[in-house]
Amino acid sequence: MKPAATSVPFAGPFALGTLSAPDGVPFPALVTPDGRALDLRAALGERELTTRTLLESWAEATPRLHALARDDEAAWQPLGNLRMHAPVEPRQVFQSGANYRQHVIDLEVAHRAPDDPRPVEEAREEIAALMDRRAAEDLPYVFIGLPSAITGPYDDVHLPEWAEKPDWELELAAVIGKPAYRVSTDEALEYVAGYTIANDLTDRATVFRRDMPAIGTDWLRSKNAPGFTPLGPWIVPAESIADPGDLRVTLKLNGDTMQDESTKDMLFGVARLVSYISRTSQLLPGDLVLTGSPAGNGIHWGRLLRDGDVMEGSITGLGAQRTRCVSQETGS
Repeated sequence: MKPAATSVPFAGPFALGTLSAPDGVPFPALVTPDGRALDLRAALGERELTTRTLLESWAEATPRLHALARDDEAAWQPLGNLRMHAPVEPRQVFQSGANYRQHVIDLEVAHRAPDDPRPVEEAREEIAALMDRRAAEDLPYVFIGLPSAITGPYDDVHLPEWAEKPDWELELAAVIGKPAYRVSTDEALEYVAGYTIANDLTDRATVFRRDMPAIGTDWLRSKNAPGFTPLGPWIVPAESIADPGDLRVTLKLNGDTMQDESTKDMLFGVARLVSYISRTSQLLPGDLVLTGSPAGNGIHWGRLLRDGDVMEGSITGLGAQRTRCVSQETGS
């Protein structure tokens, strides 16, 4: 599936991507909003360079990247001739659940027990009060995803035959630029190199263990099939995003808008999530922090993903991704 290289430009003078010729080896690339790409292995004289190793020296690399973006004599290639891959291969993927106020309220109401006596509006008010308490007490909900679930921003998404209720979840993802352990909320954004787009697909039918209700959620089964996390297309430097807490997250399904919400609705912003995760785990360069998905998922609309569906996801300043769903039963 070929992208429209400049249909939704990103913010700032450059971004990072991982590209290849149609049958070539992927390479880390500097891309510009006017549709040019530069192989950073040659430009920086490092044949083994990857996007992740570039992020490991992000502070030192940034001035060089700015200079390259202004160099019209560099070996630029037309972006439209290249294939886009996921922009980075992270070592760790941290995912935030129940982080958009309206989304949580919608999900909780949708999953109410059949014998719940509360009217819908009463249930919504009680759930909203609970979310406000969570935000005040600084208790994000974070779990671990698998890097093997990541796929490119224009690759087909293969729906496993066992996934009864596959759903979309478009999310802002922060990309870590230096090791972070036990950092405060005030300093947390200093550890974020940039931002990208993730679609954190979920099979709603396997989120909860039917055989062991007391054990709770099963994120391995419901979220980590190969290709269940389309990522990218770009990593846009944090310096080019004025406020990650004020971006528009939009997902269209077959041209119809399903999600369209501001990151202002997040209960816990990027800084609070990074700080919270770092209290337990050390974040490493290239790691992803997915910040949760806003209202408008398929479970809300009563319309889950099926063979042939096309998802188009965009976030302010980060470009856009486009993926087609393919059922593994049909293989088409």
